[in-house]
Amino acid sequence: MSSRMENKSYLVQMNGNGVHGKKPPVNAKSLNGSGVNGNGVHANGFHHVSLCPAKAKSRRQRWDVKPSEMANNTLNPIRAIVDGMKLTPNPEKPMIALSIGDPTVFGNLPTDEAVLQAMKVAIDSQKYNGYAPSVGYLKSRQAVANFYSCPEAPLAAEDVILTSGCSQAIELAICVLCNPGDNILVPCPGFSLYKTLAVSMGIKVKLYNLLPENSWEIDLQHMESLIDERTSCVIVTNPSNPCGSVFSRGHLQKILKVASRHCVPILADEIYGDMVFPGCDCASMASLSSDVPILSCGGLAKRWLVPGWRMGWILIHDRNEIFGSQIRQGLVKLSQRILGACTIVQGALESILNSTPSSFYSNTVSFLKSNSEICFNELSTVPGLNPVMPSGAMYIMVGIDMKHFPDFENDVDFTERLVTEQSVFCLPASAFEYPNFFRIVVTVPEVMMVEACGRIREFCQRHYRPRSSDSNDLDQ
Repeated sequence: MSSRMENKSYLVQMNGNGVHGKKPPVNAKSLNGSGVNGNGVHANGFHHVSLCPAKAKSRRQRWDVKPSEMANNTLNPIRAIVDGMKLTPNPEKPMIALSIGDPTVFGNLPTDEAVLQAMKVAIDSQKYNGYAPSVGYLKSRQAVANFYSCPEAPLAAEDVILTSGCSQAIELAICVLCNPGDNILVPCPGFSLYKTLAVSMGIKVKLYNLLPENSWEIDLQHMESLIDERTSCVIVTNPSNPCGSVFSRGHLQKILKVASRHCVPILADEIYGDMVFPGCDCASMASLSSDVPILSCGGLAKRWLVPGWRMGWILIHDRNEIFGSQIRQGLVKLSQRILGACTIVQGALESILNSTPSSFYSNTVSFLKSNSEICFNELSTVPGLNPVMPSGAMYIMVGIDMKHFPDFENDVDFTERLVTEQSVFCLPASAFEYPNFFRIVVTVPEVMMVEACGRIREFCQRHYRPRSSDSNDLDQ
C-alpha cells in the first residue's frame, strides 16, 4: 500500500440531520450542472465527500526553548544597579543598611497587637481557608470602602478591588488602562516598579520631573508637555517614594487641571497616604476631583507595617461615568488571572481597619518624623551634601554635589565606596533615574540613624574637595 494517500471521492447518503436514512426531496432548480447542489448534495440525496491527504506536520529538529518577550523586557532598575555594585563592607564596622524600604527589617517597628489579634481570630475561625472571589470578599471590600469613603469621594463595596499587595493593584490599574504602544507619565525620581511593569507590557514610559528646590513638587509645565494622544494615564505618587514629599491641596488641584484639560485619567499611588508627619495635610486626589476619574492604589503594607501580608486594593473613583462599566469589568476580568489577595488577611481586614488604635498610627509617624529630622539636621551640615526634608512616608533624599567629590564618578560609585569604607548602604538615586542623589530609609532604630549619619559625615570629610582648592590646582 502506498505511503501517500490518494485523492478519492466517496458518496455518503445522509438525511437532513446528518443521519443515514431516506433520501430527502431535492429541488432540481438548486442543482448545478453536475447534479450536485451548492451544499455538495447529489440529486439522489448523497453527499459528495473528498478525502485529501493531511498536510505533513513540521517537526523541530532540536530543542530551542527561549524566554518570552515579556520576560526579556522585564527589568527592575534597582536590582540592575545594586546587583552590579561591589558591596564589600568594612569588616571593622557593623553594617547599617539604609537602603531597604521594609519597615520590619530591624524589628523596632512591630505592628499593633490588635492587628495580630485580628489575624489570629481569622485563622481560628477556619472560615477563610478556601478560595475567595477574585476581587475579594464582599464584606472585606465593604470594610475598605467604609474606611476610605468621604463626602467628596464616596465609596461602595463595588468600588473596591482587593489585590495581592499594592504592587498588584498598580499592575492591574496599568493593565486596564493601557495597550501596547500607549504611554504613561511617571514621576522622576519615582518608584521603579511603574517602569518595570509598563515596559514588560510594551507600554512606553515618559518621565516628568519633580523639583527638589520646591520640596519635590511636580514640574507641571514639563508634565503637560509630555502628554499626547497615546497617553493612557498619569501616575501620581503622594506621599512620594523615594522623596518623602507630600503635595499640598493647591498643587494636587493644579495636577488635576492638567489631567482634565487633556482628558487623561490618573493612577494615584497612595500607599503612604496616611503616613504624613504632624502638621502636614495629605488629601486624597479623589477628594479634590470633580471630573477626572481616578484609580487609587493602596494597602496595609506601610501604615500597618505588614508588607509581607500582601494586602492591597484599588479604589475606583469614577467621575461622570467616564470609566463606566467597561473599566470596572476590565478590572474584574484582570483580577481573575490569579485568585486575589490572601483570604486570611481578607478575613481579618474589617477588624484591622476598625480596631487598630489611633495611637499606633501616631506613634509610628512620630518616630519617622524624629528620625527624618535627625538625618536632615546631621547631613545638612555636611559639606557637599544637600538633604531635602521630607513630610511623610519613610524616606529622605540627599543630593551630592559631585564637583566637590572628584574621587567618585557618580552616585553609584559614591554609595559603593560608602559601603566599603563605612559599612553604610544608601540606595543610589540612579536606581530612580535621578543621578547624584541617594535615598535613606528612616525606619532604622534611632541609635543606628545617629551612628550612620556620623559615618557619612566622616566619609564626606575625607573625600570633600573645596571648589577654591580645585581651581588653584587647575591654575598650577
